[in-house]
Amino acid sequence: MRTFINVQDLGPLDKAMAEAFEIKNDRYKYQHLGKNKTLMMIFFNNSLRTRLSTQKAAMNLGMNVIVLDVNAGAWKLETERGVIMDGDKSEHLLEAIPVMGCYCDIIGVRSFAGLTDREDDYAETVLHQFIKYSGRPVFAMETATVHPLQAFADLITIEESCRSLCCNTVAAKKAGTAATETGKQTVKRPKVVLTWAPHCRALPQAVPNSFAQWMNAAPDVDLVITHPKGYELDPLFIGNAHVEYDQRKAFEGADFIYAKNWSNPGVTNPADYGKITCDDRSWTVDAEHMSWTNNGKFMHCLPVRRNLIVTDDVIESPNSLVIPEAANREISCSVVLKRMLEAL
Repeated sequence: MRTFINVQDLGPLDKAMAEAFEIKNDRYKYQHLGKNKTLMMIFFNNSLRTRLSTQKAAMNLGMNVIVLDVNAGAWKLETERGVIMDGDKSEHLLEAIPVMGCYCDIIGVRSFAGLTDREDDYAETVLHQFIKYSGRPVFAMETATVHPLQAFADLITIEESCRSLCCNTVAAKKAGTAATETGKQTVKRPKVVLTWAPHCRALPQAVPNSFAQWMNAAPDVDLVITHPKGYELDPLFIGNAHVEYDQRKAFEGADFIYAKNWSNPGVTNPADYGKITCDDRSWTVDAEHMSWTNNGKFMHCLPVRRNLIVTDDVIESPNSLVIPEAANREISCSVVLKRMLEAL
């Protein structure tokens, strides 16, 4: 595997999921693959989970790790071709990229959307420059439009939760307590809801895009997307998901609630791209919202604005999966790096 941007890059998803659980059972099983190999992580934007989990995954695989924060300790980089560089940017990305490639075997890139030019953001110019000019395998650590490592970890977390529910159902049957057919159906085909929530800043669509894409690719997942009108995600990512503008209807019977803000994607009105065109605080996920679900689990990629995206009682409840999600970032990245090391 030379690149990792979308779910299709992994090939058969069932095999990737099996590999994820294999690695979770023995995180150092493939340590020999990374011996004398170097991962370079390039950050154009801030990070906590992505930086820590990716570095930990690489170390588990025996790799050396170089971390470059472009905004702290490096020359300011120009990304546009044809620009007269008489400003504060001292180096062009087209020279910097092949130089970076000289010092490593695999490159991870994190670069957010500018949220001013939809066409430019969705072209993923920075990421594709690394793929074209580095001469190295490249994977996305979140880009202008996608965050595949997060979505992979989300899917692992949902699968774990379903397996746990299945085990509890079997145990209950053995103990002679009720285990309804409805409970069985929930295990087989969970209802997963991606819900928009308010935020004080304009945020990109990368996380919801990838989450929708990966849930569509997963077998036996009933995906519903709910958001205010005008916030429709790109059809490329919506896929076969059902879009429901009534949040309560969307939540009814849900097994998993994935809350995330995103700014206006500009699909219905390009002039609105990257703007906050709705600030309806009634979309904040609170205990009443969760009461509409099928004892649903709460999910969020973190960091989260408490009492704006979700209330304290919900994120701190036993049904909150935000910490297991974050922990599974190490596992999703381990699978991706393992695949790339095997292809070197």
